[in-house]
Amino acid sequence: MNEFVKAALIRAVRTVAQTAVATIGTTAVISEVNWKMVVSASLLAGLLSILTSIATGLPEVEPKEVVGGAP
Repeated sequence: MNEFVKAALIRAVRTVAQTAVATIGTTAVISEVNWKMVVSASLLAGLLSILTSIATGLPEVEPKEVVGGAP
């Protein structure tokens, strides 16, 4: 697995976890959690994280230099 894919997946998993915690935290009692909404929002956040990583790149992954000085 290349460095970019690994970094993007790590970032997406963190985003999914953060979204799940935030969504669950909006309810007063654990029995009132709308689990379909938690899963749906979390997966959507993960997908958006991956798409954002593809569109903008990742600061933790250095772009590879082209050999021979060509841009």
